[in-house]
Amino acid sequence: MNQPLRNPLPAPVSPDLIEAFRALATANISDNLERQPGAVGLRPFHDGTPMAGTAFTVRTRAGDNKVIHEALDLVRPGDVLVVDGDGDMSRALIGEIMCAIAKKRGVAGFVLDGAIRDVDAIARAPFPVFARAVIHRGPYKNGPGDINVPVAVGGMVVRPGDMVVGDGDGVVAFDPAMATDLLAAVRAQERKEAEILRAIEEGTYTGAYAGKN
Repeated sequence: MNQPLRNPLPAPVSPDLIEAFRALATANISDNLERQPGAVGLRPFHDGTPMAGTAFTVRTRAGDNKVIHEALDLVRPGDVLVVDGDGDMSRALIGEIMCAIAKKRGVAGFVLDGAIRDVDAIARAPFPVFARAVIHRGPYKNGPGDINVPVAVGGMVVRPGDMVVGDGDGVVAFDPAMATDLLAAVRAQERKEAEILRAIEEGTYTGAYAGKN
């Protein structure tokens, strides 16, 4: 039987970059990544607070959250727990209590390719939770699972240490090595879109930006 993987923690993304990207729209980030990365089928279940942080990745057996509990003992402030739960929707991997633990330990949010429960409490809270579905049935707690390995959530590959950003449109992840150039490109797009909206309001828009949205 293969032993579970427990790889070293990746270097955290700088707090300044995290704060900068938390203020950006995932749609604009995706546009400047050739519209390629993005988790399909995952959506926010919290109050809409935007999320940004360093990917702390977890891969678990469908419907089992033992390794997620282990990860909660290892996380650092600013980490986003990105959980590959095999897209299983038959059992919830986390609920209100695990979210409270994660928030207390400084976690920036959860991204789960799986289900959650206690959705009414989660929906009222500012702690970011992105998942595939809701179900009341609780998880197994037997393992196995891997920590800090490449994972796939909603068809998007996330590597340990990637930057992860989420908002009402969904979640996107990318290599932090490209973050500085990407930040400049997204801010340039924001300025351009502001010009377009102003032109629409003033009645001078000519359609020159057609096809960008």
